[in-house]
Amino acid sequence: MHVSAIIAAGGRGARFGTAGPKQFLALCGKPILRHSVEALAGSSRVSELVVALPADMVADPPTYLAAAGKPTVVVEGGARRQDSVARAFARVASRADVVIIHDAARPFVSGELIERTIDAAVAYGAAIAALPATDTVKRGNANRVIVGTLPRGEVFLAQTPQAFRTSVLRDALALATGHAEATDEAMLAEQAGHPVTLVDGDPRNIKITTPEDLEMAEALMAQRGGGAGLRIGNGYDLHRLVAGRPLILGGVTIPFEKGLLGHSDADAVCHALTDAILGAACAGDIGRHFPDTDPAWKDANSIAMLAHAAGIVREAGYNVVNVDVVVIAERPKLLPHVEAIRGNVARAIGIAPGQVSVKGKTNEGVGATGGGEAVAVHAVALIAHV
Repeated sequence: MHVSAIIAAGGRGARFGTAGPKQFLALCGKPILRHSVEALAGSSRVSELVVALPADMVADPPTYLAAAGKPTVVVEGGARRQDSVARAFARVASRADVVIIHDAARPFVSGELIERTIDAAVAYGAAIAALPATDTVKRGNANRVIVGTLPRGEVFLAQTPQAFRTSVLRDALALATGHAEATDEAMLAEQAGHPVTLVDGDPRNIKITTPEDLEMAEALMAQRGGGAGLRIGNGYDLHRLVAGRPLILGGVTIPFEKGLLGHSDADAVCHALTDAILGAACAGDIGRHFPDTDPAWKDANSIAMLAHAAGIVREAGYNVVNVDVVVIAERPKLLPHVEAIRGNVARAIGIAPGQVSVKGKTNEGVGATGGGEAVAVHAVALIAHV
């Protein structure tokens, strides 16, 4: 049997309140989406993945999608959830017997729940994971006045995954191209006249919608062992400023009359970060991996060195959670270049810019940095075992 899994990750997460989509925020060192992708890809019942992403990420999708271990297709999400799912459904294999749909923001889905939902779809045509209501359920009006009490035994809280025979989902999504509005595919299937079976959901299969949900998820992941193995590393670097050299910090060439002296491009930001990341993993330091006695590293691009160090850390079984950098220099001002530096560092390490902090400080005229003779950088990196 061929089972295609659609992961809905095209939303903007407006209710979460961050500038970027919530599904790309870190949960114990890994993006929320990655947890969900690995859960679906890890199921022996799933044959392929189709992931709906925000439009601006389709051309350069996260690298972990290519490493999922199953054939994976990326599509551009639509304005509504049902539009994203319809676009993803158009890319599932023609031989698909069952399609299972999952929200990217539910990173705790278990293999047992995935199998249970697929089995029910095979048997009945359509099925969703759901939890029975345990509280008394009230129905209110627009003025928040109770107008009725619903029979608790008839109320279920829908989750994902939701699974459908391919023909059933095709009928359901045909409504999505029109004016029908639905909060999930099960509702479309209902509107198309197909019965939908409820299977036992999982109370741990929470959906991350608010910052408070993310805090709860961090605690839950820690209980499961996913938060274990957090490690911190420090890095420090200092280079003299000399004439005739470019000033490069975080991969950005900054206009200035002097540059940093060193064997490589002397990018002190990357050097301090490389030491911090390697140190957190107890994997040596920059001098061990990139010795200044080796001509291979003469005038080398330090962004590439940082990327190599991040790869060493990943091979050791860790992901970078976040990094924090302090650049100490009297001149030039760092602020106009901070965002470009954050972007370069994030790409090199393989994390989001929101996981990179870069700050500029002066030394108030004290010492070599205060006298404009040198630039110093302090860095801290947090990594998590995966």
